Amino acid sequence: MPPEPLSDPQSDPQSTRMTPAELRAGASLAGVFGLRMLGLFFILPVFALHAPQLAGGDNLTLVGVALGIYGLTQGVLQIPFGMASDRWGRKPVIYAGLVIFAAGSFLAASAQDIWTAIAGRSLQGAGAISSVVMALAADLTREQHRTKVMAMIGSMIGFTFALSLVAAPVLYRVIGMGGLFVITGVLPLAAIWVVKVLVPQAPDVRAAPKATGPAARGSLFMDRELLRLNAGIFVLHFVLYAMFVVVPAMIVNAGLELAAHWKLYLPVVLASFLLMVPPILYADRRNQPKPVMVGCVALLCAVLAGFALAGAGIAVLASLLLVFFAAFNVLEALLPSLVSRIAPAHARGAAIGVYNTAQTLGLFFGGVGGGWIASHFGASQVFGACALLSVAWLAMAAGMRAPARAQAVNPAGG
Repeated sequence: MPPEPLSDPQSDPQSTRMTPAELRAGASLAGVFGLRMLGLFFILPVFALHAPQLAGGDNLTLVGVALGIYGLTQGVLQIPFGMASDRWGRKPVIYAGLVIFAAGSFLAASAQDIWTAIAGRSLQGAGAISSVVMALAADLTREQHRTKVMAMIGSMIGFTFALSLVAAPVLYRVIGMGGLFVITGVLPLAAIWVVKVLVPQAPDVRAAPKATGPAARGSLFMDRELLRLNAGIFVLHFVLYAMFVVVPAMIVNAGLELAAHWKLYLPVVLASFLLMVPPILYADRRNQPKPVMVGCVALLCAVLAGFALAGAGIAVLASLLLVFFAAFNVLEALLPSLVSRIAPAHARGAAIGVYNTAQTLGLFFGGVGGGWIASHFGASQVFGACALLSVAWLAMAAGMRAPARAQAVNPAGG
């Protein structure tokens, strides 16, 4: 099937309106992310409570490994999957990754001991398609609409996270941990159908002109602007996981029991989606990604300082979380869009693979670092350390050179 044109050749290529094909690409790829991430997030609220029923599951270190190993295998394999998609095409690699993820889910569903659960979670992480899906989203959209598509994907991830906090405890009581893992295996198989039927055919990135030589191969790792963005996503996700080592306990201490935390998270996350829309539209329509990014990083610094100094009131914590998620959602959409604009088309999958490696390693080290700091120095020092990292990121972001907007062309040949 030939690639579907992204725009009417008679229309203005710089139009601020997305074409139907771009809207379908964004919505369907967000759906792929949602189906995959919903299955993953279903596990997080309940696995630690279920683990003692597994042989060896009373070892909290192994429980932590079972939760975290997913991020580690993701981090290791993001770059190979991205490079494979540059060579063999996006969709075949996505299919392979979804099948691997499903296989890991079904293995974990059969687990009677913690080691089998760890193996299943590790295999889930080996289906490392995040960079490939984002590269495909970039292939299927014009540059001026790329941040909107990344925002659609980021919003879907946030929505599935909020939904999992509500639904997972209910489903666990009905179908148990094995049933939840079966759901996590079925959902990525459904995502294969979405990719096959609903996602438009991508242009052949293998036909793009390629730079050669050691300098070209190393440019993805040495490019100053890509390094800024990769460091930024590492810090952002380090902060996220380090924070949530201590935030749940703060909410309990403020008077909201663990089983009722969704009553706080759900409205906060949904409201944060509304707050992210104006800055995303401003960055896109005015081509002003740098001030939006710098402003959101500065906002993170202020929020983290607020957490370190905040009292125990639930209203204060809710307000801080609202501002945090609003800034987080904007950055989650903006950063991969900038990576896709800076990276050459023929290496976009590999570049986003490097980016996603930094992201998943941020999750891994954020959880470990947040736990270590909290156990040795207390919760307020977790926020202090995260604030220092965010200030360092702010300094890096301030020196960024925003990419010029390229003359829009139809990458599908329209």
